[in-house]
Amino acid sequence: MTKTAIMQPYFLPYIGYWQLINSADVFIIYDNIQYTKKGWFNRNRYLKNGSDELFSVSLKKDSDYLDVNQRFISPEYNRKKLIAQFQNAYSKAPYKKEIMPIIEDIINCDKDNLFEYIYYSVCQIVEILGIDTKIIISSTIDIDHSLKAKDKVIALCKAVNTTTYINSIGGVELYDKNEFKEYGIDLKFIKSKSIEYKQYDNKFVPWLSIVDILMFNSKEIVQKMLGEYELL
Repeated sequence: MTKTAIMQPYFLPYIGYWQLINSADVFIIYDNIQYTKKGWFNRNRYLKNGSDELFSVSLKKDSDYLDVNQRFISPEYNRKKLIAQFQNAYSKAPYKKEIMPIIEDIINCDKDNLFEYIYYSVCQIVEILGIDTKIIISSTIDIDHSLKAKDKVIALCKAVNTTTYINSIGGVELYDKNEFKEYGIDLKFIKSKSIEYKQYDNKFVPWLSIVDILMFNSKEIVQKMLGEYELL
């Protein structure tokens, strides 16, 4: 019985991403998937003065048709500036002392390849959260990588002997459970429950980067949050 989840590589994403990883035995992270400007590959949201603000990793200008593992970080990417943004925004957060060194290490990763940079951050956060899911890079799996959409997902699942495929809730309109059942795969959708916690004395801003959650909650509380979902 192998539960598998598959997802794009995102930089310091929200709690739902980590819930997805934690729900599976095997997590396949795409490296050979097309980068999109409007996606969350190299950006996310944090709390600044009581409201959400974007942070990002700047990239070298290149073709819009390249995969994530073919994109590179810009030489102008100012790691110190991004660290300062987090230090200032969370200067009085209760867990800043414990978490900030970890965030600094992630941001200061010397990888120039976008996928490698994000992959490092994913591995570090997984370790902090105590998630023991096996992580596999998609291009290392022996399938026909020219396959697209559902066909590629099914091929990846079959390659790692999947019995249950867990997809984010956004896939409800994309995937049919009966089509997966034909291959002996039980398709489930993960839906995060509402999560709220104290962010200073401000009105709560939901679904921010995992950085925000770690700054305001103990690791034990965050680990409990990893289970705050339902499978549909």
